[in-house]
Amino acid sequence: MKKFGFLVLLFVFGLVFPGYSHAAADTHIILDGKEIVQPTEAKAENIDSKVMVPIRVVSESLGYSVDWKQQSQTVTISKDNTAIQMIVGKKKATVNGSNVDLDAPPLVKKGTTLVPLRFIGEQMGLKVGWNNTTKTVTLVTQNSGSGNGTTTPPSSGNQDGDTEQEGLVLVNGISFSDNRFIIATSGLTKPNVFTMTGPDRIVIDLPNTAFADSFSQGHALDNNQNGQLVVDGDPDVSRVRYSLFDNSSSTIRFVIDLSSAKGYSVQNDSGVVLIDLNNQSGTPAPPVGGNGKKVVVIDAGHGNQDPGAIGVTGKREKDFNLAMALKVEALLKKESKIDTILTRSDDTFLALKERVKVAQDINADIFISIHANSGPVAATGVETFYSRSVSKELANVMHKYLVKSSGLKDRGVKMASLHVTRETTMPAVLLEGGFLSNKSDEAVLFTETFQNNVAKGIVAGIKEYLGIQ
Repeated sequence: MKKFGFLVLLFVFGLVFPGYSHAAADTHIILDGKEIVQPTEAKAENIDSKVMVPIRVVSESLGYSVDWKQQSQTVTISKDNTAIQMIVGKKKATVNGSNVDLDAPPLVKKGTTLVPLRFIGEQMGLKVGWNNTTKTVTLVTQNSGSGNGTTTPPSSGNQDGDTEQEGLVLVNGISFSDNRFIIATSGLTKPNVFTMTGPDRIVIDLPNTAFADSFSQGHALDNNQNGQLVVDGDPDVSRVRYSLFDNSSSTIRFVIDLSSAKGYSVQNDSGVVLIDLNNQSGTPAPPVGGNGKKVVVIDAGHGNQDPGAIGVTGKREKDFNLAMALKVEALLKKESKIDTILTRSDDTFLALKERVKVAQDINADIFISIHANSGPVAATGVETFYSRSVSKELANVMHKYLVKSSGLKDRGVKMASLHVTRETTMPAVLLEGGFLSNKSDEAVLFTETFQNNVAKGIVAGIKEYLGIQ
């Protein structure tokens, strides 16, 4: 979890070097005084007077998540409220959905993606430097105070909501679905939960917390740090209000407005506070997965400022992913032996590591991430990805139903190093429902018939894998 968000770039280095080439093996990357271990087959290199660096080792050293799609030659880097997407050979990148020019296109060398150092410095808030004699790249984070040159210390407080306060647990996002209110945080907090009457409501106070920069990207937050999440179609809850309730203790308060008095249970793990209202008796309900239920996490890929792939007619992957997740959730609610948690239930953004953390913290039995694909215009069909051998059986079962329910070409089950399937510990798969870059696939993906059929197929696959009749 980043400590201070993306700062304004204080130093943009031109990186125009003498026009000669040198061996990539001679280069070094120093981040805040410590050398980063580079892949031996593709190190940082001066190519056509542009320094190119291996994106995965740099990004992951800074706490970013990196996903690579082989078919579309696309690399996506995400952290908190920022998503950066680049395509090999293209001099245009997207940052939170907006186009940005690159001074050199990304390239793949021996399986490693190299990207221009200048762009990385600008987008990650780094001070960058190059020593042509020692062939050394230096990277200094704006808040590290290490390395050569001058760095600007972070501002104190939380001025204008742009600078996260040091020493506080950050509230990254919230969601409400299936009568469960979930608060995603950067670490362990101690919620004080109680009820109030006239009108009936449940109050959750989180001391020593602050709203993360990413929170306001997905949820309304005014200048006084107040806002609300409107809940539509729920007979028990009309909305959830939130605010910086006590500035002196930096306490954030959430208020769940109820139609009548209602029982609840509290589940608190590092990174997730879950208030479960699935109880009419007034007695605290069992935690997620209680009474022997299987816990399934459904992850709608992308969201908010990260649209994912863009279709040939402008349709957005994030919208397809969310529509599918909600349809799957609605069907799983009818299964008495399954508890379902969505990583997002609306157009919000969660970093990849936060999606993983939701599944880890509630000890999920399986993790299903829903996506749509992108690639050459002729590419069509569905495919299923997994990263660890423990997930192979789940991948085979889910893919069988995905092919049958979609009616699209079978592109097979594939193993790939994707963050959400690699970093989870339970069986986890990523389903690609079709190609938005293909006009025929895109047209069918956004029909109710297709989505309903595939949702039924996903649920059937989940039930078969979990052995639920």
